[in-house]
Amino acid sequence: MGVGKSATCEELFKALENCVYLEGDWCWMMNPFVVNAESRKMVEDNIIHVLRNFLSYPSFQYVIFGWVLHLEEIHDRILKGLEDLDFNLIRITLICSEDSLRHRFMKDMNAKLRDHNSLEESTKRLKLYQSMDTIKIDTTDISAAVASQQIMRILLERESNGHIGTAPAQV
Repeated sequence: MGVGKSATCEELFKALENCVYLEGDWCWMMNPFVVNAESRKMVEDNIIHVLRNFLSYPSFQYVIFGWVLHLEEIHDRILKGLEDLDFNLIRITLICSEDSLRHRFMKDMNAKLRDHNSLEESTKRLKLYQSMDTIKIDTTDISAAVASQQIMRILLERESNGHIGTAPAQV
């Protein structure tokens, strides 16, 4: 939370043709907002269902999936639900310094977009991303547009190496 994930995915979505974008947080849009084992399972099932439909649709070359995936086991559960599908996966994690994260959160909190609890939760998770098996893009000093350009370079590099196909990017 707060590293520029949604803004970067939106920039990437605008730049790619034959593309679809799933913001994982959309699956949490519920009132009241309840986080428990049952709601987590429901959200993951919804994400798997939507990703499965996107990945199965032949006109989409790219599927962008943006969500806070701070634990490998969450990623593994989602991939298990898609294991019978043939697609190329590029796992990208956006990271930033703690100072940058706090600065961004303060701006969002002043705009009443985030609260202090989210800041503490996001700050605690920063270290978890370092050990994940993903490509890291540090957004501390770059805009969402620049982060999107870096992801585009990664996609082009993969395509030039013969890894062309549907590429859900976790960011």
